[in-house]
Amino acid sequence: MKAFVAGATGETGRRIVQELVKRNIPIRALVRNLDQARAILPSEAELVLGDVLKPDSLREALGDSTVVLCATGSKPSFDPTGPYKVDYEGTKNLVEAAKAKGIEHFVIVSSVGASQFFHPLNLFWLILFWKKQAEEYLQKSGLTYTIVRPGGLKNEDNSDQVVMFSADTLSLSGSIPRTKVAQVCVEALFQPTSRNKVVEVIAQAEAPEKSFEQLFDSVA
Repeated sequence: MKAFVAGATGETGRRIVQELVKRNIPIRALVRNLDQARAILPSEAELVLGDVLKPDSLREALGDSTVVLCATGSKPSFDPTGPYKVDYEGTKNLVEAAKAKGIEHFVIVSSVGASQFFHPLNLFWLILFWKKQAEEYLQKSGLTYTIVRPGGLKNEDNSDQVVMFSADTLSLSGSIPRTKVAQVCVEALFQPTSRNKVVEVIAQAEAPEKSFEQLFDSVA
């Protein structure tokens, strides 16, 4: 297995890279600025220049990768086209490049509430709407996929247990550390029952401890 990580320098992406390093999985990390990335990412990651908005850069960047983890996302800005370009068009470009390369498994970080058009977050340039469109594009692509929809993201880790739900179960409540989201994404590569599923994840202090095998098995 060799993992390609898009959005590698983002808050969630860099944690995915760290989790892959822990597992001794070779990594190609897609970055737009090598100097910035070197300051952020572990030295074990192979840095490759590219941009999801530049399709021609992706096939070469993918190289000999066998799986893709996508943690891209538009940053808050005054550009109303940001979510459309990054969350939808960028994901489409990466999906097409992955298909051309014969990628074995495509894991993407989306968001709880992606199916809810009237969710408050859609006031910010329809960010959840475009995430949902990206999900559907991946689902129709023919690639083996896992769509991970986390609740509210926290930068600090905690000792809470990961809880997993089927698609469109959660709404505004619940949060999860980004480190645990990264663990879910990487575990999805190893769990046969993660394939072609949408999973919603939060962390709860009172939840019983379950293995990732049990968690993915519990989701329809």
